[in-house]
Amino acid sequence: MVSLPRTDPITELLRRARTIAVVGLSNSPLRPSHGVAAYMQTHGYRIIPVNPNIDEALGEKSYASLRDVAEKIDIVNVFRRPDAVEEVVDQAIELKVPMIWMQETVVNEAAAQKARRAGILVVMDQCILKEHRARFG
Repeated sequence: MVSLPRTDPITELLRRARTIAVVGLSNSPLRPSHGVAAYMQTHGYRIIPVNPNIDEALGEKSYASLRDVAEKIDIVNVFRRPDAVEEVVDQAIELKVPMIWMQETVVNEAAAQKARRAGILVVMDQCILKEHRARFG
């Protein structure tokens, strides 16, 4: 019997995920959050902007916080300062989101540990676009 190689949890979640809430998504095409979210959108993910300072981004209504999002979220992608991550984690725990993805330079070990204790898969200081491209081309 041939054993198939096991895939990593990030690959599996990216494969199953359909909806990504992007906290700190900018409506400016010049901002990294916009480019990353646009890439993910073109690869079939539904993007939900979470930014109280904009009305919409990428053709989607923006929400002030994760708590305001009525639909199921598969991944919370964080483009915020590290000191703002704990509040995002608290909301993700409330909503039972399975994965929190902190973009490059977003590092908050305490918030990551809190999320992991709640059963959330955490990716920190990595770009979801780069990881998606590495896994799926």
